Amino acid sequence: MNPLARLILPALRWRPRTGFRHEQRRIEATLDLGVGGYILFGGNAAAVRDLTRDVASAAPHRLLFASDLERGAGQQFPDLTHLPPPAALGFIGRADITARCADVTAAEARSVGLNWVYAPVADLDTEAENPIVQTRSFGDDAARVSEHVAAWVRAAEAHGIATSAKHYPGHGRTTADSHATLPVVDAPRDALNADLEPFGAAVRAGTKSVMTAHVAYPAWDASALPASLSAPVLRHLRAELGFDGVIVSDALIMEGILRGRGSSGAVVQAVAAGVDALLYPRDALAAARALERAAPDQLPRARVDDALARVARLADAVAAGPTPGAHPPEPNTAEHAAFADAVADLAVHLLRGEQMSLREPLDIAIVDDDVGGPYQVGRRDLFAQALEDAGLALGPGGSRIVLVYAEPRSWKSRASLGASSVAALARLLPRASLVALFGHPRLMAQIGGDVPVVCAWHGQPLMQRAAARWVVGQLREGR
Repeated sequence: MNPLARLILPALRWRPRTGFRHEQRRIEATLDLGVGGYILFGGNAAAVRDLTRDVASAAPHRLLFASDLERGAGQQFPDLTHLPPPAALGFIGRADITARCADVTAAEARSVGLNWVYAPVADLDTEAENPIVQTRSFGDDAARVSEHVAAWVRAAEAHGIATSAKHYPGHGRTTADSHATLPVVDAPRDALNADLEPFGAAVRAGTKSVMTAHVAYPAWDASALPASLSAPVLRHLRAELGFDGVIVSDALIMEGILRGRGSSGAVVQAVAAGVDALLYPRDALAAARALERAAPDQLPRARVDDALARVARLADAVAAGPTPGAHPPEPNTAEHAAFADAVADLAVHLLRGEQMSLREPLDIAIVDDDVGGPYQVGRRDLFAQALEDAGLALGPGGSRIVLVYAEPRSWKSRASLGASSVAALARLLPRASLVALFGHPRLMAQIGGDVPVVCAWHGQPLMQRAAARWVVGQLREGR
């Protein structure tokens, strides 16, 4: 066992054929190493619940089980509740709804053994060319975003879940994706200070962790190191924002932090700069060895002890939940799903066009800007299926509805629709009666002509069905 390994959180990924069984050797090796926990990707609720229970029972200390749940627990675990993306909640503009979304997310996360949620996103959606924030942000107004971030944090933390405001000190001004490169934000310091408002709100609301950005801010740190490795940037979080919880790195498989130093160099520099928890290095054993070799010359004992103490305190704080000794109740997923549908219906709205004439049969065409990367897209037939379930006829001869899917995805390295998507739209729009945009409202600028456009924010199942309900409503009103 390596004591420094408690700073490390490897990833565990579910696969359709093997579930989590293929991860067994990794689990055994990393438990023997003494890691502090895991980040989980995928799986149904039962599989995740079994995994967290079994791994926790075999661990030498209390573990942190984390996941990215910006859009509800259904974002990672499909049989739990999907919720609209933060941009949709910002559009609705009701902090009480955002708080309820956090309440649902935290309750379901807790029910499957998770105790650390990497949300809410505190970045501002200020840069139109940003390829990775977009609909993940509550909006571009710092005061509004701060209100929603604080509401999310308070509601989730009430369940004994640790939240994580991300990506400090703000990823919203980037025009590059830190998955693929090191973005550099050349904004002056006063602009960067303005971006901190939502993070300050998260701290005041009680967030137990803050996730760093693999982004450089030369006006703040002339060394142009990414924030995850920048002592001046991380000191500001402690000294000026008053944050006393765990600082966790963004994933350590991202080029924004690896470039020029590799994983071993990155983990050492991150801890030395002030990071406490190291998320998702490719090789946990190599990362632990790098930390061990670096101490005490590159890693002062006091810094290591501080990081270890913070991680241990976080694990202790979330171990028992809001009521020590109480077993998390089973969530009412049916009630949660009904709530999610109601919120999604509030978020779907017309971006362009006031008059439209839809007639059956409805001819559905798809422009999918999300294909071509390393990750599979979700089902794209749910919109049409929901229309059929509502009794509408589909097929040629009536009104054409063009579905445009354009989510922020790490492989794209662009904010706008790609050339092939624009070309497909040019072919389809002349006969279109309506475009349903499953993406950021800004993308409407690339949808030519004057065809009506309805915004549905994201291609997840929840929003496809909500967009279908909107169309059903339009048809029924016109009859």
